[in-house]
Amino acid sequence: MKREYHRWYSHRLHRDMELLVFGEHGAKVLMLPTRDGRFFEYEERGIVASLQHKVEAGHLQLYCLDGIAQESFYDRGKHPADRIRRHAAYEEYILNEVLPLMAAKNPFGATIIQGCSLGAFQAASLFFRHPHLFDKLVAFSGRYDLNMRVEDFDDLFDGHYDDEIYYRTPSHFLPGMASEDSLNTLRRRDIVMTIGRDDPFLGNNLALSHLLAAKGIPHRLHLWDGRAHRASAWRKMAALYV
Repeated sequence: MKREYHRWYSHRLHRDMELLVFGEHGAKVLMLPTRDGRFFEYEERGIVASLQHKVEAGHLQLYCLDGIAQESFYDRGKHPADRIRRHAAYEEYILNEVLPLMAAKNPFGATIIQGCSLGAFQAASLFFRHPHLFDKLVAFSGRYDLNMRVEDFDDLFDGHYDDEIYYRTPSHFLPGMASEDSLNTLRRRDIVMTIGRDDPFLGNNLALSHLLAAKGIPHRLHLWDGRAHRASAWRKMAALYV
């Protein structure tokens, strides 16, 4: 399996960013990391290995991104408004630097966006706001409202709320989505979400599923037995759904 390492200075983030690419052909998979995840997280957790047969067969090409959550959502030294602005810059890096790299390296049409845990939130936020850029969303163990508190998971904005948070939170902006063009585009996309029946974000996933159904957006929500917020479950999910 071909493996490439890339690093460049991002003027949008004012720092070096790294990523790994696996494979050469097939549908491009943009893989977003968890809270503390680095660009090598999917490789270290065995998720890349779970997809190796699809990569080597030329069905998938994986792009594993670095994360900056400790500079955005989890930087408690910043005001919440600055946290979401830092995340917005990360999104600009993805949209204006990573996606063009993917298109240049692989002109194959299909683009999948995938994430686990916090990465699922980031993937869903981009997917639902830019459905023309992606053909499929694959989201594992996601929390789609970072303002909600559940178990040990706190409100990442400490009670602060503004338009930047609203427009990046799927549970918040989707109910008000009225553009028929956007809705019809989403209705043609492939949407897969997974959550464990004992996972803390089960209720949030069920609510998002009901919301999508109310909007007439086809999707699949797979419920896994027990608590599935862990790498061993994500490896099995990846082999099935990516």
